[in-house]
Amino acid sequence: MRRTILAFLAACTMMASPLPAFSAKNETAVKKGAVKPAAKKTAGKKQAVKPATKLAKSSAGKKKTANRTTTKKKVAQKSANPVRHVAVSDDPAHLAIQSSAALVLDQTTGKALVEKQPDAVLPIASISKLMTAMVVLDAGLDLNEIISISHDDIDDLKGTRSRLPVGTTMTRETAMLLALMSSENRAANALGRHYPGGLPAFVAAMNRKARSLGMFDSRFEEPTGLSSNNVSTAHDLARMVTAAARYPEIRMFSTTAEAKVELNGRIQNFGNTNALVRSENWQIGVSKTGYISEAGRCLVMQAWVADKPVVIVLLDSQGKMTRVGDANRIKRWMESASLTKGARPV
Repeated sequence: MRRTILAFLAACTMMASPLPAFSAKNETAVKKGAVKPAAKKTAGKKQAVKPATKLAKSSAGKKKTANRTTTKKKVAQKSANPVRHVAVSDDPAHLAIQSSAALVLDQTTGKALVEKQPDAVLPIASISKLMTAMVVLDAGLDLNEIISISHDDIDDLKGTRSRLPVGTTMTRETAMLLALMSSENRAANALGRHYPGGLPAFVAAMNRKARSLGMFDSRFEEPTGLSSNNVSTAHDLARMVTAAARYPEIRMFSTTAEAKVELNGRIQNFGNTNALVRSENWQIGVSKTGYISEAGRCLVMQAWVADKPVVIVLLDSQGKMTRVGDANRIKRWMESASLTKGARPV
C-alpha cells in the first residue's frame, strides 16, 4: 500500500512540472529555419543583345537573373519587420568609409546623405564607360551594325589584356554590353572609333555631354578610362549616374550578371565586374566599376536602399574589396538608422 501511495505522489509531481520552454537558441533556430520559400523561377530578363552576334545569357546566367528579378520584387515589398531607427547611428561619421571620396545622394530629395571629399577631382578609370554608352545612344547609331576590333583598340597605355583579339567582329550592341558589364576596353574604344568623325569627334561629344549635365569639374580624353586624364568628382559622377539610369540599355547591360557571347564562331562567357549585382541583398539599377593605379578602385551605382532610390559614388578605394565593403556599410547604416537632416562630412 505504501509503495502504491509513493508511486501516486511521484506521478502527481511530474504532472505539475511545466513543459520546458524553447530556449533562445531553439527560437533562433526556428526563425532561421523559416527561410522564405524558394522563389519560383521567373522568366529571365530580356535577352541582353539580339542576333547579329548571337548573344544569349547562359542557362546559369538566366537562373541568376531570374533569382535577382525575384529578389527585386521581394525587396520592393515592405519587410514584415519595420526598419529599425537607432539614433546613436544617425551620424554617418561612424561609417568609417575607406574610399578617398564618397557620396550618397537621395534621388527623391536631392540631398546628400553621406559626403566625403565630394568635390575632389580624381581619375575615374572605367566609370568613363557610362559616358561612352550615353554618347553612342544619343547619336542614335544602329545597335545591330557590325563593328570590328582593330590594332587601334589595343591598350598601349597600360598594357591591359583583352579577350577580344584583333579582327573580332560584333554588333555595336554587343560591344556596349561587354564595355558596361565586363569593362572590356577594346569594345569601348571600338565604340568610339566607329562614331561618325572617329575618336576625336567622340571625345568632343563626351565632353559636351558632360557640360550639358552640369559636370563642370569633369574632363574626358578617351572612351575607356585607361587614361588618368579622365577625371571627375563624386558630385559630377552622381549627375552622370542619374542621367545614365534614364537609358534602358545602360540599366540592363550594366547590371547583367553574366552572358554568353558568340565571337568568331566560339561561345565565350563574360561576367560582371561588380559582384554586388549577383547579391540577393541588393537592388541595383545602374552599376559600373573602374580601376587603374592612379584612380584606385572605383564604384558607382544607382540602387534602392532602405526604401530610397539613391546614387552611391565611391572613388579611390585601395583594397580589392574596400569599395564593396564601403557599399555594404552604407547599406547597413541606411537600413538600421534614421537619417539626419543634411549631410555631415565623414
